[in-house]
Amino acid sequence: MFTGIIEGLGRVAQLQRKGGDLTLKIHAQTLDMSDVKLGDSIATNGVCLTVTRLEGASYWADVSAETLAHTTLGHWQVGQTVNLEKALQPISRLGGHLVSGHVDAIGEISAIWPDARSIRYRVKVMPELMRYIALKGSICVDGISLTVTGLDAHEFELSIVPHTAHETIMSGYSVGTHVNVEVDQIARYLERLLTPQTASVKTKESTLTAAFLAEHGFVGRR
Repeated sequence: MFTGIIEGLGRVAQLQRKGGDLTLKIHAQTLDMSDVKLGDSIATNGVCLTVTRLEGASYWADVSAETLAHTTLGHWQVGQTVNLEKALQPISRLGGHLVSGHVDAIGEISAIWPDARSIRYRVKVMPELMRYIALKGSICVDGISLTVTGLDAHEFELSIVPHTAHETIMSGYSVGTHVNVEVDQIARYLERLLTPQTASVKTKESTLTAAFLAEHGFVGRR
């Protein structure tokens, strides 16, 4: 698990294609690697990768065909900069929100404009993902925990303060940039609880309903 608070930046040092999957090397330019061990997880542009080899300030990781199919990783180039975050420890401050590093979809930057000292971004995603995104809710973009400031049927909006732009790769985004998007896990669990179980799964009937959630303040009343 991660918090979505970026701890450092890295650089893609090597990409090695192996059949249908990939092995890559990331040089951690500003991330403290002194406590990283083999088997540890590092969120790399929001993708949870397992360290398979350590070389000084660099780490290697294997990337499955599944990950290549559902993230921007399949289009990474040697030399590009990536956001890095080490896995959450029980004593860490949860400055963002709980992030799994399991990317839901690839989004595309559709518009960028200044707003005082901040920068506004609009991100387009597939319509079926928008049901999990809420105004003022949390969203993870390339591993960064962010707040949704606007949305419609196909896009959501972000307002990025100068510190976030400076400490992450967001300042390098342009219209058309593809990004990894992970929705807030709470939305997915709520949907699962409210969806009737299939006939092939024999479980006790749930007492959790939309009316119950609204009565206890978890969702708005209609």
